[in-house]
Amino acid sequence: MSVIYEPKGKAHEYSSLALNLYEGCQHGCIYCYAPKIRKKSMDQFVAATPRKEIESRITNNLRKWNGGKKDTVLLCFTCDPYQPLDESLKLTRFAIRALNDSGFPVQILTKGGIRATRDLDLLSKNPDNKFAVTLTTDNIEESKQWEPGAAPPSERIESLRQAHRAGVETWISFEPVFNPAAVYRLIRETHEFTDKYKVGKLNYHPAAKEIDWRDFRIKTEHLLASLDKRYYIKEDLRAFV
Repeated sequence: MSVIYEPKGKAHEYSSLALNLYEGCQHGCIYCYAPKIRKKSMDQFVAATPRKEIESRITNNLRKWNGGKKDTVLLCFTCDPYQPLDESLKLTRFAIRALNDSGFPVQILTKGGIRATRDLDLLSKNPDNKFAVTLTTDNIEESKQWEPGAAPPSERIESLRQAHRAGVETWISFEPVFNPAAVYRLIRETHEFTDKYKVGKLNYHPAAKEIDWRDFRIKTEHLLASLDKRYYIKEDLRAFV
């Protein structure tokens, strides 16, 4: 079974191919859907480990690739490529190099903060590579509540700034959204070094009912258009016309 796979459903809106390097994620975000998919409790999920024989499986998949077009591969959907575990294991660096050497561009999606800048030297060598961060709030206490193990928002923003400086295309994922006002502030703060924004909503959480999603979509699109920024509105938010 290939470890490079085609995401289904909502995930497919972000990337046509993906690769998950770890089983579990040390960030422990309370809104994460991955523990349910993996049928694990959050305590089990944050005790992350590398996927079994992941390096050899990547190498074999790339050697035998018959999936047609070599589309961009996203790292990662069900874990973070720059969770603390990767500082010593460096599986993300291995994957970037292996994918690029085989003709696959890479896009990073992370909440790892400054440690995610380690591999900008590799990412900057291929103009089709991309670097993205997930932002949900600009309030560190709110971030600790929702994303207890992730890097502070300020660190994520700094990693994005450094990626832009290194010549890597950048984007931000605003998903989930639980603080619309923070999204507007973050757009204004980051627009000078962010090439594109992808915007969703909050799903599978009671707090989603407390947000006027139509109003949020209208204000977000108006702000991004006024700043002349490229953006993508995810289907679940697009439904609020």
